[in-house]
Amino acid sequence: MTRTAQRRADPPATRPDEEFVRLSEPYRRELLAYCYRMLGSIHDAEDLVQEIYLQAWRGYGGFEERSSLRTWMYRIATRACLKALEGRGHRPLPSGLGGPSDDPGDPPGPRLPEVLWLQPAPDALFGVDPAVVVEARQTMRLAFIAALQHLPGRQRAVLILRDVLAWRAVEVADLLGSTTAAVNSALQRARAQLSQIAPTEDGVAEPADPDLRALLDRYAAAFENADIAALMGVLTDDAVWEMPPIPTWYVGREAVGRFLAARIVATGDYRMVSASVNGQPAFGSYARDHDGVYRPHALQVLTVTTTGIARIVAFLDADLFPLCGLPPAADATG
Repeated sequence: MTRTAQRRADPPATRPDEEFVRLSEPYRRELLAYCYRMLGSIHDAEDLVQEIYLQAWRGYGGFEERSSLRTWMYRIATRACLKALEGRGHRPLPSGLGGPSDDPGDPPGPRLPEVLWLQPAPDALFGVDPAVVVEARQTMRLAFIAALQHLPGRQRAVLILRDVLAWRAVEVADLLGSTTAAVNSALQRARAQLSQIAPTEDGVAEPADPDLRALLDRYAAAFENADIAALMGVLTDDAVWEMPPIPTWYVGREAVGRFLAARIVATGDYRMVSASVNGQPAFGSYARDHDGVYRPHALQVLTVTTTGIARIVAFLDADLFPLCGLPPAADATG
């Protein structure tokens, strides 16, 4: 329905600002997901979506319906994202900065607060249903978001619009003020670079429920019980452990197990609370402090395969807990 026809169907008292809110609000979550994929920061994405809606509201009177309202909103969002990315480096995970640690027995490196790290995003912000098919969640996975950050801004936008949102090349060209040939060329380059950055992350096969639930329960119980043997038993041979903002990371079951035994499990008492982040299972880990209260320690985002847990990114940021709906403290009884 065109805007003119829509207005005819509306009560006469409807004001333009009310009309804008009613027609634009259904796109808020998908625009938030788009901005998050572009920027790699859920905080920046939320702030930018507010700016996008303010710009769109101010300009709604001049919207001439040459495209759909959704396309118009994406045009504003893309311009805002590209502007936000100007002069900014990519948001990495520790594995994107250098090689893994040679000795898990050595103390990990110091935190790097000056680095703009990739941020996780809770599924609840996007209305993600955990029951949807795995393919629909692949484009929110941490590995995919991290790989996107290596692409130049316009290539990033083209790949998301074409491969994630399934826009036609002519639609993307119109949105970017480009040509179909230029869009296809940018898409080809983006796909090639993405395949080099994360060639093994496509099509991660998860175990089906209830096997997935059982595996996660075993992992949480092993962590809470400081059972290193059980922890190693749920990891894959090439498992990875990362913990931004600390740049040190580990690869391989033995290396991860040695690090956890020496630096994490043996030095603390933990409780685990489940969450759902980036379309992946996650846990808020809570460490017991000197008062006996279990307080936020790390948001652990897991990559799970049919052979075990392949990657754990433990974000050492307590501010992520309320964002993910996790409580400020955990029950001492577990």
